[in-house]
Amino acid sequence: MHILVIGASGRVGSILTQKLLQADHTVVGTTRQEEPVFELSNYSQIKLDLTADQVNITRQFPDNLDAVYFTSGSRGKDLLQVDLHGAIKTMKAAEEKNVSKYIMLSTIFATQPEKWQGVLPENMYDYYVAKLYADEWLINQTSLDYTILQPGALKEEKGNGTIATQVEEPGENPIEDVAQTLVEVLQNPKASKKVITMHSGEKRIPEAIATL
Repeated sequence: MHILVIGASGRVGSILTQKLLQADHTVVGTTRQEEPVFELSNYSQIKLDLTADQVNITRQFPDNLDAVYFTSGSRGKDLLQVDLHGAIKTMKAAEEKNVSKYIMLSTIFATQPEKWQGVLPENMYDYYVAKLYADEWLINQTSLDYTILQPGALKEEKGNGTIATQVEEPGENPIEDVAQTLVEVLQNPKASKKVITMHSGEKRIPEAIATL
């Protein structure tokens, strides 16, 4: 498949991109850095400014894409322009380019604000609001075949390959397991038009997605 990974140099995006390349997909990564993230024949890179206008973002999207992943984020520095509006502009670009599959990396319970009270640190509320409305736009304002993955806290540790999905309590996830789950939802019809909450659990990742 021909895949665009928005945020290919990030914590999740870099591991995701590596896994997609290892699976022989052709990947175009976006990043703010100049040097290539990967030196492989099936990888290329563009510098995509998510604060640019819609016309410029759409123009930079490659042709003949099969799927788009959005794993980018401003880390709290520009939530409206990057995490919210930037994401929406990439959804519009994907539609204009006739991309069918759009996979959003979100955060646990982003679309369930009733769960935020007493769980979120106060400094996380604006981030969650940005993710809420980006996710809601993807669900309600596009015709894209979407999957929204909402993991709990990301941990810098080796993945164990097992997760729990559609969880009701927050938890933690090795970043590698989140990346592998993003790969798994790419071609699995069970993940189509789904919002998936997750944290570490006891089911192997393919089984967890297959039983959604």
